[in-house]
Amino acid sequence: MLKKAILASMLIAQAFTAAANDVYPSKPIKFVVPYPPGGPTDAMARLIQGPLQTKLNTPVIIDNRGGAGGNIGSDFVAKSPADGYTILLAASGPMAVNKTLYKSVPFDPEKDFAPIIQISAFPLVLEVHPSVPVSSLKQFLALAKERPGELSFASAGNGTPQHLAGELFNSATGMKLQHIPYKGAGPALNDVVGGHVKVMFDILGSSVQYIKTGKLRPLAVTTATRSPTLPDVPTLAEAGLPGYSISGWHGIVAPAATPKPVISKLNQAINEIFADPGFKKRWEELGTPIVGGTPETFGALMRSESSKLGKLVKDAGVTVD
Repeated sequence: MLKKAILASMLIAQAFTAAANDVYPSKPIKFVVPYPPGGPTDAMARLIQGPLQTKLNTPVIIDNRGGAGGNIGSDFVAKSPADGYTILLAASGPMAVNKTLYKSVPFDPEKDFAPIIQISAFPLVLEVHPSVPVSSLKQFLALAKERPGELSFASAGNGTPQHLAGELFNSATGMKLQHIPYKGAGPALNDVVGGHVKVMFDILGSSVQYIKTGKLRPLAVTTATRSPTLPDVPTLAEAGLPGYSISGWHGIVAPAATPKPVISKLNQAINEIFADPGFKKRWEELGTPIVGGTPETFGALMRSESSKLGKLVKDAGVTVD
């Protein structure tokens, strides 16, 4: 009798879950961005917002919860109900770097989130102020050897993609470019354009306008393949650093116990949005190609990047109080 009661309860629960998934979504979806408005991560969320509302026939509300390198907004989503109505625009920082960078992080990126889809893999570009008398990586390395300790690079702050790209460069070359952290990519880029700091590994989408107007000179991109935005600029691996590859990335995740049918519905909707040529053109103006794919491939990326970037943070001795 007890077994029959348990079986009946399980069947009822499954029926309710199936019914809920059939009507999902039936109310607005909160789309959390763990950074302030106006930055590249926020721009991605707002570009997806409209088409996703149309696909799912429900409001999608952007909720900016910045602070602590993305940890505050990410933790909010990790502790939200796992029903598909709170999702996170996840960045490589809180998903792969911060658990090593910070003394304490209130969530576990692997255990507390269900991956939905990867949306970007953006290149960074090694660039110099035009006053630096080099036009290639080979010349830059020679200059750095001639002037040890004189060259420094700006970044958006400790543990950011701009910083980690520079630390990987130091590791690959045996050099020690001095790191100058700023409170954000905007102030760092402004100082490089102004010539106050001579070098930066910046997100290509942020720097391309200055590159095209000659205010910055690109030497190489950090990804394994060239960027369509700057097809004549080699990769660092092509330019003389075999095996060098690093990029920033974004994706969308939900709380860990979110039902698989809900994850699948969100994944399918976003892949369909990405297939639209008009959307693709607008997206690539942000400086990153569209990625897309399955929840499983994004989950695998998150795990591999956590291992790779965590080791880089440890080896470089980078910390944030």
